[in-house]
Amino acid sequence: MQSTSVVHVIDDDEAVRDSLTFLLNTARLAVRAYDSATTFLSALPNAEPGCIITDVRMPEMSGVDLLRRLKELDVPMPVIVITGHGDIQLAVEAMKIGAADFIEKPFDDERLLAAVSAALERRERDAEQEAGRAKILERLQTLSAREREVLEGLIAGKPNKVIAFDLGISPRTVEIYRSNVMNKMNAGSLSELVRMSLHAGAFKGPSGD
Repeated sequence: MQSTSVVHVIDDDEAVRDSLTFLLNTARLAVRAYDSATTFLSALPNAEPGCIITDVRMPEMSGVDLLRRLKELDVPMPVIVITGHGDIQLAVEAMKIGAADFIEKPFDDERLLAAVSAALERRERDAEQEAGRAKILERLQTLSAREREVLEGLIAGKPNKVIAFDLGISPRTVEIYRSNVMNKMNAGSLSELVRMSLHAGAFKGPSGD
């Protein structure tokens, strides 16, 4: 398992931190270890992208509280929670808040590495989707006001004649604007144009009208 991402390990137990660091290093993963959630949050502004492994029970701030804080900060890194035998309720709570997975102590090495691999793949997938969304939004910025109005009509599922009537222009003019929109958005079909626009969150579908 090779990755340019970093696994951030948060646990107040030094022995657990050392054990996890050794295990992840053997899998050729970069690791940063922190003795508390507050220590991690202090380092967060400069933290490398990757995933987080945190114990659910820690002094000062628990793993569940950390998850809530990360959600407030809109941190995109997946979180794996480590729990004790009596912490299943906390683990379920963590999953409801947004944890990617939970591992029970004593954890199986292969199970933990599989969870980390899945979390990192999820982060990379999310990062690719976000990059794609940003490109679409950039293309949307190149549209004129009238082209954007035509696009809004298309996203709403309106035929050209209806869009023309709504905008007070001819259907032929709508066709020209539609062609311009397709070219600027680099869309090969109307379905692709609708899909990318909705993916970017720029417009609501027909139900939003």
